[in-house]
Amino acid sequence: MTVLDRIRLGRRLRRQPRAPALPRTAESVAIIMDGNGRWARRRGLPVIAGHRAGTTALHRTVEIAPDFGIRSLCVYAFSTENWTRPDDEVSALLELLAETIRNEFDGLARKGVRIRFVGRRDRLSDVLRELMADTERKTAENPGLRLYIAFDYGGRAEIVEACRRIVRDGLDPDEIDADAIRARLADPELPDPDLVIRTSGEQRLSNFLLWQTAYSEFVFSPVLWPDFGAEPLRAALEEYAGRRRRFGGR
Repeated sequence: MTVLDRIRLGRRLRRQPRAPALPRTAESVAIIMDGNGRWARRRGLPVIAGHRAGTTALHRTVEIAPDFGIRSLCVYAFSTENWTRPDDEVSALLELLAETIRNEFDGLARKGVRIRFVGRRDRLSDVLRELMADTERKTAENPGLRLYIAFDYGGRAEIVEACRRIVRDGLDPDEIDADAIRARLADPELPDPDLVIRTSGEQRLSNFLLWQTAYSEFVFSPVLWPDFGAEPLRAALEEYAGRRRRFGGR
């Protein structure tokens, strides 16, 4: 190839559209971790095997998230409606959460991850509540990724409880605004997600962060959660990067 050919090729390449850069502005991401049961059934495994594989996917995603510029990650681990699942599955999920906190979260904490749990705790065992509280205490000052685990969480219940707190606090009706409600949500520090990802191809919110997702962008990934990792995350972020967020404007 001559020098002139190289110049012409370079010009053609510069005219081609570039792949979108990873969005540094997608600093807050939320994930509805869906598909554990289907992943297990397709392999002839018990459902809990899918949930266990899902914890591996969570660990993998938490570790790579900062590489993509993500500063806050909120994951939907167990909804208020999940209590209606078979008793043996619910018991296994609670045991798996305790196991994950004991065996996985210390490693994340050493990497600077700050861990918070969002949702009800009154229906959990004393042991599990103490594990959650201890994890929050140990990681409270960590400077890295902020990881929020939504467990026994429901968006409607969160808003109802915020309203109850407003009544208990005796606010005058004219004092009630968006800031007053946000201050009484489960964790007022939880940022509104720039991007919500739901895995497994399902396209619904399922009572997740109803207040916080008012202007979030959504990506529905066909990947089952246990198979989620760097490439599906990159694909979701690149799709997000190609969108223009208007927040109700033009």
